Amino acid sequence: MARVVLIRIRQLVIVAAIAAGVVFAAGAPNASGAVTLPNSMASLGDSITRGFNACGFYFDCTSRSWSTGSAVNSHYRRILAGNPAILGRQRNDALSGARASDLARQAGLAVGQGVEYVTIEIGANDACRSSESQMTPVSTFRAQIDAGLGVLQAGLPSNAQVFVASIPDVKRLWAIGRGSFSARLAWSALGICQSMLANPLSNASADVARRDRVQQRVVEYNAQLAQACAAFGPRCDFDDNAVFNFQFTLSHVSQWDYFHPNTAGQQVAAEITWNAGPFAG
Repeated sequence: MARVVLIRIRQLVIVAAIAAGVVFAAGAPNASGAVTLPNSMASLGDSITRGFNACGFYFDCTSRSWSTGSAVNSHYRRILAGNPAILGRQRNDALSGARASDLARQAGLAVGQGVEYVTIEIGANDACRSSESQMTPVSTFRAQIDAGLGVLQAGLPSNAQVFVASIPDVKRLWAIGRGSFSARLAWSALGICQSMLANPLSNASADVARRDRVQQRVVEYNAQLAQACAAFGPRCDFDDNAVFNFQFTLSHVSQWDYFHPNTAGQQVAAEITWNAGPFAG
């Protein structure tokens, strides 16, 4: 009799384990139709996702990344709170300085890792160039985004989720930082985003028009990100310009360069993007 009971208990344990595996399958709808939490993830993008300058001068601080970081309440940590299976299974495949042209390569890394959730934040470097003329054409930008999403669509598990964040409002950075001597010094000395941030105190019509054109290019890039994500299908979520619309202050910006998010900026980016993403309750 005891042997029969023991066998029955083992069977129940196996059934429970299988059920747990089903519960945590990436992107698999549960009975209510909600998307469940993934077992692994990767982040694609540029220096913002790498946490550049968030914990020191001119180096990546991936632990502070809004997406996969462990030192802020990132997407990874929020998923971990609900699904311990993701522990240690996050990859930061972003590259500081990357533009949309690098997205397909990064997507290939995520595919090779077989991850079940991918975040994408890219495009700021396509607008933030040393001059306005060097900005990536909108049609080229869209083709590069489509190429990256195409790699993911062809290679990720069929139930994987993709999240695309909008590009931040770089004109707002100029607006809140132009009155700071330290910010102006950093922008000039480090050659940061001169397409937008050159001559920050100038009200000359040429400078005003230049800033407006760069701002418009960012708006157009974000429109292309939204359209490309929609074309990917229901397993891609765009943030509906949540990042672009966020009214950040200098308290969210690294004082090393007055451009990248500091730890507080990464934290608020994690909050904003999570609430716009596929797993928000």
